[in-house]
Amino acid sequence: METPENLVRTEFAPQTTYLNSASVGLLPARTVAALHDAAQSVADGRPLDMFADVEAARAAFARLLGVPAHRVAAGASVAVYTGLLAASLPPGAEVLTAEGDFSSTVNPFHVRGDLKVRAVPLEEVAESVRPGTALVAVSAAQSADGRVADLAAIASAARAHGARTYVDASQAAGWLPLDAGAYDYVASVAFKWLLCPRGVAFFVVPEDLGGITPLFAGWVAGERPWDSCYGPVEELARSARRFDESPSLLAYAGARHSLELVERIGVETVHAHDLALAERFRAGLASLGAEPVPAPGSPIVSVPGLGRRQPELSRAGVEVSDRAGNLRAAFHLYNTDADVDRLLDVLSG
Repeated sequence: METPENLVRTEFAPQTTYLNSASVGLLPARTVAALHDAAQSVADGRPLDMFADVEAARAAFARLLGVPAHRVAAGASVAVYTGLLAASLPPGAEVLTAEGDFSSTVNPFHVRGDLKVRAVPLEEVAESVRPGTALVAVSAAQSADGRVADLAAIASAARAHGARTYVDASQAAGWLPLDAGAYDYVASVAFKWLLCPRGVAFFVVPEDLGGITPLFAGWVAGERPWDSCYGPVEELARSARRFDESPSLLAYAGARHSLELVERIGVETVHAHDLALAERFRAGLASLGAEPVPAPGSPIVSVPGLGRRQPELSRAGVEVSDRAGNLRAAFHLYNTDADVDRLLDVLSG
């Protein structure tokens, strides 16, 4: 019988106690095989149709986030899409952000130089939206410590003041059930919790395409891409595909299989599994007299003062991150209770 547990055992066999999905997710066996086949096809002079893989990946991501595929652009970087949004704003527009958010989510607004970028504590974002705020940009889950934004409150406050919302789901898509249709724009890399090769990212736009000028539009952004290779593109895609970056085809050849696996297991199942492991770790930390950054409902656990022990943990075969002096552990579908206990054992030693 195929169960989520059996699927995971078939797809993953890490050689370490790997607790670092907030940095990079492990590749499933099916994805590794697809990457090999795609690369070999190019070496053999018989390239596979990897543009079909781009469309399959786009559709899978759309299903995972509850939006139609025509609202999803395929690219490689969240920063590029943040930059596209930054370029669309008029001079003097106010952008509300969370303090210490990931740079790809906020830095392009600062680079503009003529926008009013205001940063407040994550917990105060919703209450800080005000008349004149044009855009609220926030990560669904904070990279540094796993804190989860109150997206419902933020979206409600933005609507009340006529502001648009931009959510970076890079640290959430794959474990946190998300309805991208509840926000104006959503961007996400896919090499973390979505288990894809690096070089895959997605951008969700409104049905009306959000009033954004596709400044980097190339031939793939044409309504008929293969008729758009020379000279100005006569007609941009009538969907979010007008915001596509020329895709890293090998990465997408693997990505479709990773996304289909996450779909098959189910985000709700992953969510329950990941949070149970994080709670087990938090309970174990209490017995060690350590206190993590409060981040309820998150599989990312950040422990102040313990980041210095990351090299020691790595030598012991336990992979975590050191972020701003904090030890950051991230629990995902391929982790088990034994992984949590191994981390606690090494820390206690």
